[in-house]
Amino acid sequence: MVRQRHNIGFMALDVIADAHRFSPWRSRFKGVVAEGSIGGVKILALKPMTYMNDSGASVQAAAAFFKLPPEDITAFHDELDLAPGKLRVKRGGGTAGHNGLRSIDRMLGTADFWRVRMGIGHPGHKERVTGHVLGDFAKVDRDWVVALLDAIAAAAPLLAADKPEDFMTKVALLTQEKI
Repeated sequence: MVRQRHNIGFMALDVIADAHRFSPWRSRFKGVVAEGSIGGVKILALKPMTYMNDSGASVQAAAAFFKLPPEDITAFHDELDLAPGKLRVKRGGGTAGHNGLRSIDRMLGTADFWRVRMGIGHPGHKERVTGHVLGDFAKVDRDWVVALLDAIAAAAPLLAADKPEDFMTKVALLTQEKI
């Protein structure tokens, strides 16, 4: 389960899709998709299989096909500026140097989509960022990573119901003793 820090968004989608019994993953929209329902809301989970710098092409293709406005799109991604295991949800905003978010902004023509920011921590020095982000989680990280991903899947009905604050609170409560 525990892999590269930059892939924590994909890891979250895998756990959500499994917990909520989504369809098997299949190739579509320059990525892989799984479909399901969470709390009565139809969900399309998309993992772009492009380079990170071009992931917006995959998101834009799916959004155009399903006629999804940006406010109906949620990106799950790693966040250097949050402590490991912490989570924040926000709509719009800057990319903080995240090339995947920058690509989505560019391809959708707006930054007005939801972001689930999952903290991976900062290595302390700018020159160590690339190695940190592209490196695998350490064995000591396994407990908090699994706890965070399980909490995200358990709280997903709140996110699907457009209750981001309640979603964040539930994730924090479920991970309180494990992070």
